[in-house]
Amino acid sequence: MNEKLRRFIGIESGREFLMLNAGTLLVAAGVYFFKFPNNFSTGGVSGIAIILGHYVRALTPGTVVSILNYLLLAIGFLVFGTGFGFKTAYSTVLMSASIQLMEKIYPMDKPFTDQPFLELIFAVGLPAVGSAILFNIDASTGGTDVVAMILKKYTSLNIGKALLASDVVITLGACVAFGMQTGLFSVLGLIIKAFLVDSVIESFNMCKYFTIVSKNPEQVCRYITENLKRSATLVQGTGAFRHEDQTVILAVMSRAQAVLLRKYIHHNDPTAFMMITNTSEIIGKGFRGVS
Repeated sequence: MNEKLRRFIGIESGREFLMLNAGTLLVAAGVYFFKFPNNFSTGGVSGIAIILGHYVRALTPGTVVSILNYLLLAIGFLVFGTGFGFKTAYSTVLMSASIQLMEKIYPMDKPFTDQPFLELIFAVGLPAVGSAILFNIDASTGGTDVVAMILKKYTSLNIGKALLASDVVITLGACVAFGMQTGLFSVLGLIIKAFLVDSVIESFNMCKYFTIVSKNPEQVCRYITENLKRSATLVQGTGAFRHEDQTVILAVMSRAQAVLLRKYIHHNDPTAFMMITNTSEIIGKGFRGVS
């Protein structure tokens, strides 16, 4: 990727650029191949496009998505100027262009299968994974996210509740436009989407937090620093039962490293006491920077 373009968009590395494209294309594929043919309207710009495309036959859902996305993108730049996220702008343009390209290359006049629940899983799952990848690098596919940014700037509304309410209204519109069965599938898709995106994001960032009470802290710390290339914090404590001085080791690492550390302590310090918890919000050197 051209270095000047990368700096302009705000991409820090080639890997991040690949993630930006992969996340956007996953969202576009889920919307075009599974949402559009089944008329699953689970809110957002794609949900509006599906309903409008049903009533305005001259416009395909892909065309409506592009019109709405470009309109909201222009409003975003007018309101926020250069402070508007260029990664989000890039992703918005790429998604709109991808969907319109898919319409020309592979027209979808009916769903892939006659199993609407199976199609719903992909219609929600692919965009959820794609959106989680984008959120993880501080990007999004625009759309109603732009509306949320504007509302946050000029009003005191609870943005999460406002967007959820709008998604519910759009989803219920599918009941009117396409009948109760499609409408109920859309409602189910909205419910799944509400939980799935957060779960995928947490899964991407999942780390293991160790609290270790050991009689051989130097040996354990040496393994952490030299073999796992991580650091640790030592805290002096006192046991409540025997009132003995204890050393508590605090460390955070990836899931793969956690397996190695657990095995090492099990074999080399069997009397150690370990507490291992999942955490997805680790901010600091070696993990995520403070945004």
